Amino acid sequence: MHAQMTRRTFVAAAGAAALALAGCSSNAGKPQPTTSATGDTTDIPWWKKMVVYEAYPRSFQSTTGGPSGDIRGVARRLDHLQQLGVGAVWLTPVFVSPMADNGYDVANYMDIDPSFGTMEDMDQLIAKAADHDIKIVLDMVINHTSDQHPWFLDSRQSQTADKADYYIWRDPAPDGGAPNNWESIFGGSAWTYVSERNQYYLHTFLPQQPDLNWENKRVRAEMADVFNFWKDKGVGGFRVDAVTYIKKPEGLPSGVPQTNGMAPIHDETANTKGILEFLNELQSKTVAGTDVFLAGEANGVPASELNQWVGPNAAFDMLFTFPHVNLDGHDDSWSNTHEWRLTDLKDALTQTQTNTAGDGWCPVFFENHDQPRCVNEYFAPGCDRTLAAKVIAHVQYGLRGTPFVYQGQEIGMQNVSWPSIEDYNDVQSKGRYQKCLDDGLTPEQALAAVQRFSRDNARTPMQWDDTAHAGFTQGPTTWLPVHDDYATHNIAAQAQDDKSVLSCFKRLAQLRSGNDVLVSGTYTEIDHDNQNVYSFLRELDGRRVLVMANFTNAPATAGNLPACQGATVLSCTYEDSPAWDAELRPLEARIVELR
Repeated sequence: MHAQMTRRTFVAAAGAAALALAGCSSNAGKPQPTTSATGDTTDIPWWKKMVVYEAYPRSFQSTTGGPSGDIRGVARRLDHLQQLGVGAVWLTPVFVSPMADNGYDVANYMDIDPSFGTMEDMDQLIAKAADHDIKIVLDMVINHTSDQHPWFLDSRQSQTADKADYYIWRDPAPDGGAPNNWESIFGGSAWTYVSERNQYYLHTFLPQQPDLNWENKRVRAEMADVFNFWKDKGVGGFRVDAVTYIKKPEGLPSGVPQTNGMAPIHDETANTKGILEFLNELQSKTVAGTDVFLAGEANGVPASELNQWVGPNAAFDMLFTFPHVNLDGHDDSWSNTHEWRLTDLKDALTQTQTNTAGDGWCPVFFENHDQPRCVNEYFAPGCDRTLAAKVIAHVQYGLRGTPFVYQGQEIGMQNVSWPSIEDYNDVQSKGRYQKCLDDGLTPEQALAAVQRFSRDNARTPMQWDDTAHAGFTQGPTTWLPVHDDYATHNIAAQAQDDKSVLSCFKRLAQLRSGNDVLVSGTYTEIDHDNQNVYSFLRELDGRRVLVMANFTNAPATAGNLPACQGATVLSCTYEDSPAWDAELRPLEARIVELR
């Protein structure tokens, strides 16, 4: 846990005291309750109080002069993370891997890939992070392994091998083709043939990522051993990757075809009945009775079922769900996306808040290593990116749940726009580009979709300063190009600017750490039908904190605000001293304590 920070109230004028303004009007109407939570501050787990920071180690910091980041690079930047109010750092996979999918194809769960360093480096990172009151969180890939994992190398040898049923194998269809019509998430058939067995194996993602057979008790025991190995080393939590796919429907029937006679595998396998039996068993054999948390990546779990997945007696402490980052439908298709409205975002966030209200909890995030940058995703092109990044930060730190900040979000990093599909590294982007062409898009339209949605948008090297390669490496090259705005948008420059996005993130972390209402208070959405402003109220023991955020490039009015006798503006995206009223400037967000 963090050492106690001195609480600082952030007002719009840098260095000014918070405003205490009397006599605010009730406006027309009262808050419209849409959800609530139990505001109990006793025995709060450490991971509810802290900010979690996701680091993509390959793009975070190189200490060797090589083109890729490493574990020692994370250790080098712990001071920066501590200043951000971070209590845990989630590392995307650093295990031994052929890197067909940037580490999400694991060949050895209990050792470190040489490209990231050594096990000694990891042990030192865990210890050094603890000295900064920071815990390390590991990304566990449990749906599949690499096709180079010893388990799979044994399994593919024959149908009588020791680990023959560690993976999902099926005989060919009568015509010799794939056993069913499932299409992998990265495109193409979800089945690959192996002549040694005269069978096909299933892969939800790449052919190099064969799916494990979770029906096999030995597989479940092996995975529990992996979690316990790292728990015993002192990690503070686990983010569990692609967890909803581990249970397959009985008989593996073909699905309703959508394109080319194929059915998307995520439609057929996500959240299959019986999956929670596996996950509850995993939790009970690993982290139960400890303060180590489990956070699952849960595509396909509707908000109405969150209370079955999350809570003190459930499989997970938190669950990543994605409706609010897939408002335009890009998770399903890059060739058939649609426009969205602010009420769609409100619906998605409020449903999550509602369905984790009692004993549940949720991660609050707007970026990760698989998503476009939020300043591009949630705001109109050409907007003031600094204000836009601050708007999202105010909403993120105002909501009930643990803020998960992705590297670069704290300086408002934005999407890249490379001129050719050959410039992109991401395997998903290349597959989706071809899928766009197959769906009838022109090469220009397909490239535009890649530029908008590619996972490479989130994976360009971290921008530390204005030196060569943004201070990411001292070597001659980087594994992905550095964003071309690094000279003006970097950590060093923003650390010296009280008006920067970075300074805003630091102040919001301090504000949240010293405000029980923002940590434990109930959530009530206000003025749902407002298409310009997202407003919600947090309440605890008679105290009330109001969050208002204008997502547009024009002035807007927050409606149906609660009556109060006075207000203190705790934080604002602008740097002057705002008056307490319902009128918000373009891209203005405020966090206000009401009296």
